[in-house]
Amino acid sequence: MTLLELFCDVDDFCQIFAQARAKQLPVQTGRRVRHPGLCESEIMTILIHFHQSGYRNFKTYYVQHVQAYLQAEFPGLVSYSRFVSLIPRVMLMLWAYLLARCGSCTGISFIDSTPLRVCHNRRISRHKVFAGQAARGQSSMGWFYGFKLHLIVNDCGEILAFTLTSGNVDDRKPAAALAQGLFGKLFGDKGYVSLPLFQQLFEQGLQLITTLRSNMKNRLMPLFDRLMLRRRYLIETINDQLKNVSQIEHSRHRSPVNFIVNVLAGLIAYTHQPKKPALNLSPKERNALALTH
Repeated sequence: MTLLELFCDVDDFCQIFAQARAKQLPVQTGRRVRHPGLCESEIMTILIHFHQSGYRNFKTYYVQHVQAYLQAEFPGLVSYSRFVSLIPRVMLMLWAYLLARCGSCTGISFIDSTPLRVCHNRRISRHKVFAGQAARGQSSMGWFYGFKLHLIVNDCGEILAFTLTSGNVDDRKPAAALAQGLFGKLFGDKGYVSLPLFQQLFEQGLQLITTLRSNMKNRLMPLFDRLMLRRRYLIETINDQLKNVSQIEHSRHRSPVNFIVNVLAGLIAYTHQPKKPALNLSPKERNALALTH
């Protein structure tokens, strides 16, 4: 997707969002409203395009790429410090835009969480930016300090649901809320083993299928379910792309708001990928397999 195509898509959404917001009562703050040189759709486009550009540092991207080569595309370009101050204005719109970009349930879904570290473990005691918000947690890669990104994706690699929690939250806690409205089968790792969660999801019309823990007895499982559990690499590949391609994880945050905006923009950039990790099942195969018990 080119920069122009990205801007057109974002701007179309912003116009619809502005029409809905115009129906709300205006908030009287008593302060002079200062209109920036960049409109909200331009700010969002720059934030999303950063995660598509390959740059690992936003300041370097803005100063050395946007200000150097994109002056014609953004005539009202502002300084870097001014742009950073404008970022909180678009947080709500980024969240709504990401919801609009989410895919639809196909009957085959995968759930997983991935840690978002905000600092090195040796600097936890000195970390101040996320004090009281981030927490110590443990993943398959060891202990970390930060947050968890919980995702549900379908077999086409499209994001269905997402949420952020502190690092010490159990993966099973937000699972039921995330899976609201889904149907078919939901595949997860052994971190989601829970009889109450299984029963709650089953009442919602969703069958939770997980791998077994080492202290659990083996059980009979349909061949399709066993094969789909082996293909959980799909969501793990997506998590890897979000971190290493979309750059949603780094330790240079100076504000909780900018941290959330960075994650949202990275997820949006992933939804715009022309080719996503997928199982390449035909609609006929997908419907037949999802209904298999």
